[in-house]
Amino acid sequence: MTIVQPMTTARTGTAEPGYMTGFGNQFETEALPGALPVGHNSPQRCAYGLYAEQLSGSPFTAPRASNERSWLYRIRPTVAHWGAFQKIDAGLWRTAPCAEVEMPIQPLRWNPIPFPAEGVGFLQGIRTITTAGDAATQSGMATHVYLATRSMVDEVFYNADAEMLFVPQQGALRLATEFGVIDITPGEIAVIPRGVKFRAELPGGPVRGYLCENYGGAFTLPERGPIGANCLANPRDVLTPVAAYEDRDAPTRMVVKWGGTLWATELEASPLDVVAWHGNYAPYKYDLRRFSPVGPLLFDHADPSIFTVLTSPSETPGTANIDFVIFPDRWLVAENTFRPPWYHMNIMSEFMGLIYGQYDAKPQGFVPGGFSLHNCMLPHGPDMEAFEGASKAPLKPHKLEGTMAFMFETRFPQRVTRYAAELPERQAEYGAYGSKLQKHFNPGRRDA
Repeated sequence: MTIVQPMTTARTGTAEPGYMTGFGNQFETEALPGALPVGHNSPQRCAYGLYAEQLSGSPFTAPRASNERSWLYRIRPTVAHWGAFQKIDAGLWRTAPCAEVEMPIQPLRWNPIPFPAEGVGFLQGIRTITTAGDAATQSGMATHVYLATRSMVDEVFYNADAEMLFVPQQGALRLATEFGVIDITPGEIAVIPRGVKFRAELPGGPVRGYLCENYGGAFTLPERGPIGANCLANPRDVLTPVAAYEDRDAPTRMVVKWGGTLWATELEASPLDVVAWHGNYAPYKYDLRRFSPVGPLLFDHADPSIFTVLTSPSETPGTANIDFVIFPDRWLVAENTFRPPWYHMNIMSEFMGLIYGQYDAKPQGFVPGGFSLHNCMLPHGPDMEAFEGASKAPLKPHKLEGTMAFMFETRFPQRVTRYAAELPERQAEYGAYGSKLQKHFNPGRRDA
């Protein structure tokens, strides 16, 4: 197998080895000098005997601001990597709509799912927890936990149903994509657009993490509104890989997820064979520790929307198909304020995970690798320990450190899969955590 690493040239514009900086840019990169045609997209004959192929992530007529496409210059076009497909077992992977079980209307929480005793690759290690919306109508999402103990070998995958957001919790993950190579570790995320081929490798042993399938509009950076031009996730911190290709003539299995079904075919060569590309439809990574949070400086809370890293828009302005929200290290300084998240009921449904550290609203029982679900219009908030502690704590400036929790929020109710409902890691007692809150009402004491 020949893996050709990217070249650092004036044309690649790399800011650091292997990556280009910026979000939504019109990038261009080549692993061989002169592989990119100059001034046009589809020459009569491409350099090096390559094929030109366009990958479009939006309708051709989408407005310029939302039009997504890249031109790929590859050893073989995708249509040449197309054999006789066979439907294969999807394992524990589910796609919306999926109504396998009815769950009580209560908060749900799970302990971390342990690694399986047998060796398992990335595709076989995906366990769907919730689904929402309808993949066929390109709306909604699914949340998964991925567990893998071995790399994908002689196998590649692409998802025709959804964009994929990876949130590692344990172990390093290498995503060898047709656009280039992305390495992520806990504290970083990666986004693989719909239709982009990749192979998941484990350079440091077993991996566990969270995965969001986005059936709707592509993730983008949220508008900052009155915050202005800076802070939150800054575009310069988003990294897109430079071109790297495989010239490998050897049996390779390609798996495609389409219509909620997994299909597989046997190829005679690796399809990760893009020698050069240009455009704005490409995978990318981001270090969550570079998120610049903003917040209240005197009293009360701002909405948790100020912690939105990425958002998937819907047809309704201001109503997200998905918001990806994080709760990173930050200072708490508000005066005369209950500082943890307040008690609330919300039109958005919230799937939460913990990458590392402790979440301030749930100091007990919510551990890294665990996850919870608080569905739309169902009440939730701090547990008794968090409430009692925060109600009596001296309100001096306090820094939350060594913590990284996140939420996948969606406008749709999230349905729990049978697998998740029957997991022994589900905390049966969690649904009643609110009942432990004490009555403090005293009509005789206004300052109680």
